[in-house]
Amino acid sequence: MNSFYILLIAYIIAGTALAIYSRKYGFRTHEEYFIAGRNVSGVVSALTYAATTYSAFMMVGLVGLSYATGVGAAAFELFYLVGTLFLLSYFAPKMWRFAKENGVVTPAEMLSKKYGKAEGILASLIPVVALIPYTSAQIIGVSLILEKTVGLTFQNALVISVFLIAFWALIGGLRGVAWTDAVQGVIMLLAGFLALALALNFVEGNVLEESSSLGSLLQVPNKIWTVERFIALTVPWFFFALTNPQVVQRVFIPKSEKDLKRMVVLFGLFGLIYTFIVTFMGITLKIATVQGNFPEISYRDDVTPVFITKIPEYAGLIIALSILAAAITTANSIILSLASMISRDILREEGVFYGKIFVVILSVIVGIFAYFRLSYIVELSVMSSAILLCLLPATLGVFSERIKRARASIAAGFVAAIVFKLAGVMLYGVYALIVSSLVLAAENIKNREVR
Repeated sequence: MNSFYILLIAYIIAGTALAIYSRKYGFRTHEEYFIAGRNVSGVVSALTYAATTYSAFMMVGLVGLSYATGVGAAAFELFYLVGTLFLLSYFAPKMWRFAKENGVVTPAEMLSKKYGKAEGILASLIPVVALIPYTSAQIIGVSLILEKTVGLTFQNALVISVFLIAFWALIGGLRGVAWTDAVQGVIMLLAGFLALALALNFVEGNVLEESSSLGSLLQVPNKIWTVERFIALTVPWFFFALTNPQVVQRVFIPKSEKDLKRMVVLFGLFGLIYTFIVTFMGITLKIATVQGNFPEISYRDDVTPVFITKIPEYAGLIIALSILAAAITTANSIILSLASMISRDILREEGVFYGKIFVVILSVIVGIFAYFRLSYIVELSVMSSAILLCLLPATLGVFSERIKRARASIAAGFVAAIVFKLAGVMLYGVYALIVSSLVLAAENIKNREVR
């Protein structure tokens, strides 16, 4: 597929040009480099929020999950969307105002302004640990696509992905990433419609009528989507908007509250459409498999890569590029957020030199982690959000006059998540959230007694 190399080079040139152009606004301060000077329009904010959220997790991970487990995957993702819109509608204006009034650049700094340095440092270190798996999932998704469709080895595809993540984050900062996100968000949506249309061609007859052949895959709960499994996956995803720093930081970037509200509405519309596309695509391909028109796929993250090899070359090129775009933009957004917290909240750097150094270091670490492919994309993504649930009580406490301390809550929740995960407890994220909430209540009761 020599055509893909031409398309890839054009994509790299265009993305690099946008990143370089964004430099004219300057990167002398953390505010300029990491949150685009708080001067992003509602439309671009919505597209960068969507592109940061909807990554290789969707077109690779969720398509595969829908193929393997049925409509439960759609319900799982819709819970995320409903939770995100609910939380953003209520908390995003509060966070935006708090950040603007207090000069906050990172999510961890929001906690340090409220509680103190200890909470800010914990809220910086924990995401570094938790988000490595999630970021690696993006690289895995891209590398699988390039391996199956272009003939690149998984390792070479991984190197290209890591390079682009670090390169665009370095030269463009958040403004450059936001602009490329806007373009990539449009590519993702258009490619999604194309992919679904082509998937429907694999099915003989009416898809809705033929869906009866899937049996229990059309029900929730079923032998795959047990109640416990559904809760374990959906609770971390439901609170994603308040626990994952790369999306919390997106709340700081709109230039006005009007643009912030526009961001939430447009993101909701994008999310609803894109969720329908990818989940219906996975279910459609499963119907085609039952009919004998599409291969039986055992490793579910291979569903989309195999699909791309079965469709016309031009379409495969566009869909492969959209997945590459989705994964790159999510990964460099995460890397920028983590680097900003290390630089600003831990090292207390005033410039951006160390922030850029950690962009490179973190990109390499993510690449190494992705190389080993320790789990499926969806599970890696949810694991990161489950660990980050320990930050939720403290984040909510920012807007409560009664909550004065949160360090023990954050630490206890993090330790609980790791211990329960290692012990093989399916609801480890939920139990960690309960531990974190109880400890937050206890330490603030004790604090009031001391006062």
